[in-house]
Amino acid sequence: MPKNSEIHRIAVIGDKDSVLGFMAVGFAVRIADNEEEAIKQLHGLASENYAVIYITECLAQKIEAEILKYRDRPLPAIITFPDKNGRTGYGMALIKKSVEHAVGADILFKD
Repeated sequence: MPKNSEIHRIAVIGDKDSVLGFMAVGFAVRIADNEEEAIKQLHGLASENYAVIYITECLAQKIEAEILKYRDRPLPAIITFPDKNGRTGYGMALIKKSVEHAVGADILFKD
C-alpha cells in the first residue's frame, strides 16, 4: 500500500451543478461560484498536494493569472473542462498556450 505522500488525489472546482457528479467517482469536490472562491479553493487544494485539479472553463478563464502560477510546477496539473453550459473554447486556447510555451512554436493549430 502506498504511503500518504505517494497517493495522488484528484479534485474538481466549479459550480454545484457542474461538479457534484464527480463525487461518485471519488474526486474531492469544491464548490465555487465566483472568482474569489475559485482562487481560495485552487490554492487550498494545491497546498494539500492534490496531483490533478479539474476546474470549469468559465472559472478558469476568470482566474487565469492564478492558474498560470502553477504552469512550471510538476504538480498540480490543472485541467479545464466545460461546465453545465457547454464549451467556451478557453480550454483549447489554454492547451495551445501551454504547447507554445513548452516548444516555442504553435505545432497544433498551424494556419
